[in-house]
Amino acid sequence: MASSKKTAPRAAAKPNTKTAMPAAEFVVGDGGELHQVAAPGQPLLTTNHGLPISDDHNSLKAGPRGPVLLEDFILREKIFHFDHERIPERVVHARGLAAHGYFELTDSLADFTTAKVLTEVGERTPVFTRFSTVAGNKGSADVARDVRGFAVKFYTKQGNWDIVGNNIPVFFIQDAIKFPDLIHAVKEEPDRGFPQAQSAHDTFWDWIACTPEAMHMVMWQMSDRTIPRSVRFMQGFGVHSFRLINAEGQSTFVKFHWTPVLNMQSVVWDEAVKLNGADPDYHRRDLYTSIRDGEHPAWELGVQLFTEDEAAAFDFDHLDSTKIIPEEVVPLRTIGRLVLDRNPANVFAETEQVAYCTQNMVPGIDFSDDPLLHGRNFSYLDTQLSRLGSTNFHQIPINAPKCPFANMQRDGHMQTHPQATRVAYTPSLIDPSGPRESHTEGFRSFPAAVEKPKARVRSATFGDHYSQARQFFMSQTEPEQDHIVAALVFELSKVELPIIRSTMLGHLVRIDVSLGERVAAGLGHRGEIVPAPTDIPARTDLAVSPKLSIIGQGPPTLVGRLVGALVTDGADSKVVGGLIKAAKAAGASIKIVCPRLGGVVLDDGSTLAADFQMAGAPSVLFDTVAVIASEAGTTALLGEAAAVSWVHDAFAHLKVIGHTAAAQPLLDAAGVEPDAGIVALAKGGDAATLTDTAAAGRIWAREPSVRTVY
Repeated sequence: MASSKKTAPRAAAKPNTKTAMPAAEFVVGDGGELHQVAAPGQPLLTTNHGLPISDDHNSLKAGPRGPVLLEDFILREKIFHFDHERIPERVVHARGLAAHGYFELTDSLADFTTAKVLTEVGERTPVFTRFSTVAGNKGSADVARDVRGFAVKFYTKQGNWDIVGNNIPVFFIQDAIKFPDLIHAVKEEPDRGFPQAQSAHDTFWDWIACTPEAMHMVMWQMSDRTIPRSVRFMQGFGVHSFRLINAEGQSTFVKFHWTPVLNMQSVVWDEAVKLNGADPDYHRRDLYTSIRDGEHPAWELGVQLFTEDEAAAFDFDHLDSTKIIPEEVVPLRTIGRLVLDRNPANVFAETEQVAYCTQNMVPGIDFSDDPLLHGRNFSYLDTQLSRLGSTNFHQIPINAPKCPFANMQRDGHMQTHPQATRVAYTPSLIDPSGPRESHTEGFRSFPAAVEKPKARVRSATFGDHYSQARQFFMSQTEPEQDHIVAALVFELSKVELPIIRSTMLGHLVRIDVSLGERVAAGLGHRGEIVPAPTDIPARTDLAVSPKLSIIGQGPPTLVGRLVGALVTDGADSKVVGGLIKAAKAAGASIKIVCPRLGGVVLDDGSTLAADFQMAGAPSVLFDTVAVIASEAGTTALLGEAAAVSWVHDAFAHLKVIGHTAAAQPLLDAAGVEPDAGIVALAKGGDAATLTDTAAAGRIWAREPSVRTVY
């Protein structure tokens, strides 16, 4: 049960009623979670049938760290109702894109598991992988600031195995009973129907300000991780700890990581805003065209393996989904590769009807006692009934196993499999030949001892909400820290109620004093910042983890990137040819942008076809750009606002820009100042300098000159 420790007083928001109601009181629970308890005379929170609820933050578990119990009817009712709020679009992860491919194991885990998908080296297991945003509806834009779903369905020899994860290794909550509250807070506000696919509004930050356990996730959410350049350039994580079970019945905990072969890359915020206007389908178009063109996206699967004793020695609880295990503590072991090589034949039949379930396991893999995972196991199965209309959703081709499957389940809405047998039960003397259980090949749960009193309680080991949030922030490079500050300033500036902003500042100074002060300065907050109440202040001795940063990960490369060349009539054919050659040599694709879709005539009389007309291909679509123009072509471009914006945006978004001498007046008009990222293209060989410079990424040193750094 929640303790009776009171927090510092909080000013109450102005009631939206003519008669003020008594204000609820905040108390801190045993696990550090913040409860809001009804005052005398205040309406009580109840189930749909009127039963007063004593604890709306914790599922019923067998002890503080024990498994969630099936008898928790309050959890089941809350999640059940939430699962069926939307018909037929997904409640969350509605905006999705997906592809077929395969997973190939390169390093056997036979010492740790009997799962064939993780033991048979060289075996290629078919997969269907779906990426998604969380908050927006199906028609929202791709590059919203949002957590990204990263779900992989393995069609293994032993049945379907789903890793239903995100591109961030932690989550906002520690217990699944709070998931409906999180999503209700972040979705469009019900009294006005907006904002769509955005967290920059009062209800989201109101809930976050009252939920200290979310602070680590907030740091990730406000980082560049939530505005990826493409799904091809982002990581994926299974989030929870799972168990691997070997042939001797021994258990090893495991966490799953997907790492893109092309390295990580994100966009900057202004670029994300303009991308959503220029091409709201930017991510799905990128995935589709890369597969169509034979540039198959790939990720390495890595695992963190650790024992029960090793877990006990961590200075955090691995069952807490708001925590990571730093790779410096448990190194990542690469065991295989995921390759996506085929687009869906029909988006509705596959991308929309695919049904991932965290409960989909194979023998040799099992669950940990993470309470968020246990709630998801119930929720994912239940929500398919609402979305797909039948308990027979597993018969839809994209969901059906590719191995033989049989059981005694019968009938139901949309039943498509002939079931003429007389016996639909076990055991049977009439027909003992039907499918039966197997004590040797069947799934077995690890026999973990459970002998704790059942209770609604949060483990005290879940109580540190600020230390890893601070570790994440301190592990970022200076530009990445600047972006987190700017994101918080932007988001909180959209919040109307001052109490929400001031409460959030109290959390931010708990994470890091300078972080809170910088955000306060960006908001123009002039009052005192009152630190949020906590029994566990942020630790300052946690080591920086470079793996938590995007910048600097992996060797410099342009492989899989896109070069955009703005070319006019009369442009130098040798420079154009040199750039095309250099881009291809660097592994990038190059697209020609012209004032007219019909292309241009170069200085040698040859015709260059256009991939895009200028107004339809702003520079935000490309990773690096070049302006190859003649004097007459430049004069014409100076009369086009789109051309000036094309160059200005590339400069403001810190991209490497190549240009011919004749194009200099256009750069001047766009406010481009010389720096290491501005490369002159006087001859064909200069293009290699452009691509080498661009391979190192954006010109971060330029950022303070183009936007406010708080």
